Amino acid sequence: MLKYSPPVDDVFRAVGDSTRRDMVERLGRGPASVSQLAEPLGMSLSAVVQHLAILEACGLVRSHKVGRVRTCRLEPMIMRTAEEWFASQRVAWERNLDRLGEYLAEGETKQRSKR
Repeated sequence: MLKYSPPVDDVFRAVGDSTRRDMVERLGRGPASVSQLAEPLGMSLSAVVQHLAILEACGLVRSHKVGRVRTCRLEPMIMRTAEEWFASQRVAWERNLDRLGEYLAEGETKQRSKR
């Protein structure tokens, strides 16, 4: 089994929570303030900040504060790392399914030749 770097593991842990996935989805449409992120979630600002801290710790989200407003944005480079992992898995599964298809086709050919 391949060993992946901690950042990929951290990204998967971070997006393992539906609230954080909702935040990532929202930030995929553009930067947003903490208040804007909290509004559809129906949770306190402090709870949103805790979720954001996890997303920031893995590098998926960056934020900056101007006055009293903290604005968050998505870091696409970290997403690419996770996408690359999924792509490698997809390639491996497609290869396995191709081999299975070939095996089944050979079996079908053998059955026809026996008839």
